Amino acid sequence: METDLRTLVGAADPEALSAPEILGVMVEHFHPNLSLACSFQKEESVLLDMLLDIEPDARVFALDTHVLFPETYDVWRQVEQRYGIKVEVYEGPSLGRQAAIHGDALWASNPALCCSIRKVGPLGHALGGLEGWITGMRREQSPTRANATKLGWDERHELWQANPLADWTEAAVDAYVAERELPVNVLHSRGYSSIGCTHCTTPGTGREGRWTGSDKTECGLHADA
Repeated sequence: METDLRTLVGAADPEALSAPEILGVMVEHFHPNLSLACSFQKEESVLLDMLLDIEPDARVFALDTHVLFPETYDVWRQVEQRYGIKVEVYEGPSLGRQAAIHGDALWASNPALCCSIRKVGPLGHALGGLEGWITGMRREQSPTRANATKLGWDERHELWQANPLADWTEAAVDAYVAERELPVNVLHSRGYSSIGCTHCTTPGTGREGRWTGSDKTECGLHADA
């Protein structure tokens, strides 16, 4: 994919580009077949602000698992109101149907399957027809994300993926949020560094609060990070 990467950024090193520059490249080449994956954590607050400043009509999507925190739904509403946008929603089957097929509390008995049904499957639909997607992954978040590149070809989903904040520290994210007075999930101030579904998230640094008590640290959306 080296030739194609050069088509996107010319002679520039993608790793030397700033977050707004990476977003600008993605918008220039792929909008409107481009979307930001938004889980309403502070990284997405930063990316939303940058992206919509570059392209007010940029697309944004969220995976509604139906078991997100009330605080997550609250910041979702704040984001739509602040920017005058409508976040595209992708979701799996109802919790009732899932329970009828797999039993109650699948997130406890088989968390990998639960994530596959409630996140990975809907993500496939969200990315259908797109040429590029943007995520809030940062290398500092966990060992599984330590090699995340700012821009590259996503072989798994067969489209371009940008992680504009890959080299940002949490302090840099917090500083941008404060400077721009962005809407941010209040759970971050309560010790939640990473925020997912209610049943599988507890306070913790990095991704330590996700699937506590197991070796699982990723839901499958970024398994190849």
